[in-house]
Parts: sequence; structure tokens; C-alpha cells
Amino acid sequence: MPENFKREIYLLRPDELNPETIAVAFAKTSRSPLSFREIAAELTDEKSAEFHERWVVGYGHASVAEHAVLHLALENVSRLAIECIESNRLASYTEKSTRYQKWDRQGYYIPPEVQDGSIEKIYRQTCDLLFDTYMQSIAPVKDVVASAHPRAEGESEERWDGRIRSRYIDACRFLLPAASLANVGMTANARVLEHAIRKMLSHPLREVQEIGERVKEVAQVEIPTLVKYADRVPYLENISADFSARAAAFPVEPMAGMLELVDYDPEAELRILAAALFSPGGASFATVMKTVREMDGDRLKELAEVLLGRLDRFDAPVRELEHAYYTFDATLDQGAYFELKRHRMMTQTPQRLRADLGYAVPRLIVDADFETSYRKAMEQAADAFSQLEAWNPHVAAYLVPNGFNRRVLMTMNLREVYHFCELRADKNAHFSIRRIALRMAEMIREVHPLLGAYLRLPQGTDWREIEAEHFTQV
Repeated sequence: MPENFKREIYLLRPDELNPETIAVAFAKTSRSPLSFREIAAELTDEKSAEFHERWVVGYGHASVAEHAVLHLALENVSRLAIECIESNRLASYTEKSTRYQKWDRQGYYIPPEVQDGSIEKIYRQTCDLLFDTYMQSIAPVKDVVASAHPRAEGESEERWDGRIRSRYIDACRFLLPAASLANVGMTANARVLEHAIRKMLSHPLREVQEIGERVKEVAQVEIPTLVKYADRVPYLENISADFSARAAAFPVEPMAGMLELVDYDPEAELRILAAALFSPGGASFATVMKTVREMDGDRLKELAEVLLGRLDRFDAPVRELEHAYYTFDATLDQGAYFELKRHRMMTQTPQRLRADLGYAVPRLIVDADFETSYRKAMEQAADAFSQLEAWNPHVAAYLVPNGFNRRVLMTMNLREVYHFCELRADKNAHFSIRRIALRMAEMIREVHPLLGAYLRLPQGTDWREIEAEHFTQV
């Protein structure tokens, strides 16, 4: 390699250059022979804004905006609002956990839509009851857990509580409503952020709209040009209203089970193996697929072993698995849905959060002799939801606790199935999502045993056992 072509890898530091300037420095390399440092040295904030105004806004070269990255801290937003905030596939999030933290007695959001009047009274009474019941449940449920996991000799009270906290909070959290306040950290590039702001400004809830306005205001300090034109989207508002009106004609239908595989390609395994053979060769996919279809079972098993048999614990399977897709109709409690929604590589279509699909009862609640209080709070929440739903179904959703069931349509490829099932079936995952992950893996193995066999799951763990161990009602 000639001396003047010496390889260099370095950072353009955000403490030295603003995000819009960094984005321009990367964009200009397509037409400039200068190094990134030299390009950046020539730029000013004004020149960067002018570039983005012309190329990103004017000519639609939106990919340039992907090089401008912001880290946003959003505090005291409702968990219902977080659903919209976290619905962006290419952003990254970390949020306050309902598994490891206890909520304050007044830790819920009061939406402006309900303030002043009889609706506010119903709303406050319901949230107060749910939070009071949540607080009352902690001690008796903790006692049950403590008896099964006693404090070790020499172990401090603080360390012991930290060791068992998620076990008892896991059950108590079923009482927390979607109005519960939480904090969430968001990392996103300017292109994603602009789309996120548009979605928030077009959302039916005032809280989400206000968050969108504030996110835009905060972002413009660092990227004044790239989100300047983010505004509400009538298309999103209209399609939501139009389809909501049409969907009202359909009845509410609880599922017989938690998961139904509604669509998949019977030849998906052959397609994946053919894709793996296609990549290093020179033949057409049609020719390779024809050859794979003619292979006997032993030959197919050999190919599957070569493709997946050497996966280590932390290895991601090859991208050829993305050529197989599955669609599931799922019913899971809202707490589990909050973990499911983090898997944004899959396509998710959740139904609106409601209180007429039944609710789960954790076994720990029953063992703690707290079932009567638990059910009273859940039934009152369902009644309050019913009263508010006719007035405003979006606001009514704030009152729905984590324990109520949510219906979601999911489409994912086999590579995402591997990631989801292996992560959420792990013994450290919440029991609500573990049963979903293990049932999904079971279904995949039923229809595609050749490649499903390589799913790395905990040995001797069955979703039925988890359900029986942790629930008296689902």
C-alpha cells in the first residue's frame, strides 16, 4: 500500500463537531478527495445548515441525516406514551424497568383530556386504587418469595432484597396501569427522529403530541435543519380514524390459546438452504432451489448441520435465515407486550390496549392470600375503562393494568425467531414472555423441524410448566 494511502480509522467527536456538521462531513466524501478531518475543518454550522437545506430537504437525500445522532432523555412520560416513542425500528431505547424498581404512590400521569369533571374523578379513583393495591401487594408477596429464597448467612438486607426483588415485583407489577410514569433513553439518527416526531405529532393522545413538540424543540438545538420541517401527518391521522371506524363492526374475540401460527412458507427450510448454496456459487436461484428440492432427507440434514450446527452461544445465525417468514396472532398480558415491543426487527401490529380480553392472575398473588384485593382492583379498572371507552378509547387505555391481555399480530423471519426465542426463553426473562417464546419455538419446530432443531433453548423447560408454575389464570 502506498504511503499516501495509509489506512486510518478515527472518530469525528460530537464534543468537537455538532451532529449536522458530522453528517455533512460524511456526506461530502462521495464527491471530495479530502480526508474526513479536512472536510470537517472547512465546515461551519452555517455551511452545514445550508448543505442540509439544499440536499436533505430540497433534494430528498435523507440518508445523509442518518449520520447525525442524538441521545434523548425523556423523563416522567406514561408507559402508554412510550409505546409510540419506542415504535421506531431503527432507534435504540432503555427504559425504567417494572421488574427491578418499585413505583411511587403518585407515579401516574393525568392526561389533559380528563382534567376537570366527572371523567377526572373516575380516572383518579381508578389509578389511586391500582397504585394503593400495588403498594399493599408488595409486602405479602415478598414474604412468600422470601420464604422460598431466605437470606444467606452474612448477606446484607440490601443485597438480599436486590437478589429477590425481581421475583416479587414481577408479580406485583401486573397491577400497574398504562398511566404509570417512567423514564426512557432514546438514541436515534436525525432521519429516524424526524419520522418519530411526525408520528408523535399525529398521535390521538395529547400527551404524545406534547412530547413530540418538546422532542422537536430539544433536537433543533443540535440539528436545527434536519427536523425543522417535522410536522403532523394528516395521512396518519386519517387512516387511523377511518380504519378505527370500520374495525368497530367486528366483535371482540378472545383467542383459545396464547399463540396461533397463521401463515408460513412450507418450503422455507428448502429456500434457506438454497440461499446458502446460492451465495458462494454462480448458478441462478431457480437452479439451486430445484436441486435442493430433489435432495433426500439425509442430504438436507447434512446441509442444515453445516449451516447451523456450529453456532456458539453468542453467535447470530447467518442472514440466509431471513428468507423465511412467519406470522403469529398472539394474546399476551400487557406486561409481556412491553417486552415484546422491544423486538422492532419484527413487524408488529398491536390492537388498541383494552380491558375486555381478560386478565392474568399470578400464582404468587394467590399464594400471598392477596387474590381478592387483586381481582377487585382489576375489575374496577375494567369497569372504569368501559365507562371511558365510549367517550375516548385512547384515553381509557391509560387505566388498563399490565395484567390485562393484549392482542398482537407479528411477522418475523427465522433469524429474528432465533433471537427472540433464545433471549426471551432464558431463565432470567420474565415468566410471561418466557411462555410465549417457548410456545413459539415449539410451533416453529413443528412446521420446520430441520432448522428449528438448532434453536438454543433452556433444557427441560416447557411453556406449560412455566404457565402452571406462575399463573392461576391467563
